Amino acid sequence: MPKYNQPRKTWQYSNEFKVKAVQLSLIEGIQVQEVANTLDIHPFMLSRWRKEYREGKIVADKRKKLTEATRKQEKEISKVKKLEAENKKLKQELDLLKKWQRFLAEEHQQD
Repeated sequence: MPKYNQPRKTWQYSNEFKVKAVQLSLIEGIQVQEVANTLDIHPFMLSRWRKEYREGKIVADKRKKLTEATRKQEKEISKVKKLEAENKKLKQELDLLKKWQRFLAEEHQQD
């Protein structure tokens, strides 16, 4: 057996990388082996990450996504509120026009 002069390099992977790798491996039709080869990691490591992901030990940092998601939600909520206000105004205008039409029809019948 060869003797190593320097200690072996241990790679440290971020939780975000692990989560993305797991999510790729969970796509239908894609095998763990393919994802592992593509990412240049051992399939057993990816299998272990999948297990840790199921157990909740590996969690993506959701702070970035939450801020982006909340911004999108706030925009959508404001858009919905604006549309609801416009809808309410249009209904009032429609009711007013219907009343005016009835009034004109009654006036025309009386003549």
